[in-house]
Amino acid sequence: MPIIDLNGASIHFTDTGGDGEAIVFSHGLLFSGAMFEDQVAQFRDSYRCVTFDHRGQGQSGVTRDGYDMETLTADAAALIEHLGVAPCHFVGLSMGGFVGMRLAAQRPDLLKTLTLLDTSADPEPAENGPKYRILNLVARWIGLWAVVGRVLPIMFGRTFLSDPAREEERKRWASAISGNHRIGITRAVSGVIARDGCADLLRAIRMPVGIGVGDEDVATEPARSERLHGAISGSEMVEFAGAGHSSSIETPTQVSALIDQTIQRSANGTNSQRNA
Repeated sequence: MPIIDLNGASIHFTDTGGDGEAIVFSHGLLFSGAMFEDQVAQFRDSYRCVTFDHRGQGQSGVTRDGYDMETLTADAAALIEHLGVAPCHFVGLSMGGFVGMRLAAQRPDLLKTLTLLDTSADPEPAENGPKYRILNLVARWIGLWAVVGRVLPIMFGRTFLSDPAREEERKRWASAISGNHRIGITRAVSGVIARDGCADLLRAIRMPVGIGVGDEDVATEPARSERLHGAISGSEMVEFAGAGHSSSIETPTQVSALIDQTIQRSANGTNSQRNA
């Protein structure tokens, strides 16, 4: 199992290897790099694909602290440098997008393109704090199994949750969420709830940026992606039909198309004008 020590945390990652340009995938809260399995399968023949689990989640180690977005960004930067894959194409979903925006603004030498999925530059809305803290408290002292039923409608859209053909997928991801280390996850959730916004960094981003959001996303509604689109010069934005907050799982083909389109803008030497 590939594990490396980064900034005092044992970070689990996967790496398809190869000599091509690298795509680094940064997952959302409660998940792991496994949420990009479809994208890795799509791109691995042409690109070196790297996924990693943020500290306290997936198969990465649980640390006492370091769950703030700045430390997670430093972890990602250290991984990219350790693997020698800079400048890479970075794909971040939700919390992974919080990391991606900070990297693009503060360490542009590490990135060639940025794809942002179901994410926001805003702090967590104040109205979400109390309910998320209650869920976090239950998860901490009883177990993640006790909150999965409340969490799934936040993480997934109605199309995915109501499709009989996707029942086994729903079971798989419910099990993955409940199987996380409850201390690590509750610390990660606290880091997300308490995060500072990073809207002031957006105008410093100068690379091809693709922004995608599920049209059924209730955790980070499309209006927040519109704000990103308005603030990042030359960005392109799409809405994924039938996706909620976990678009890489729910609508993998649409997500892969956006990643490819963003990478091709770099390959063509363009940072096309913002769409209306």
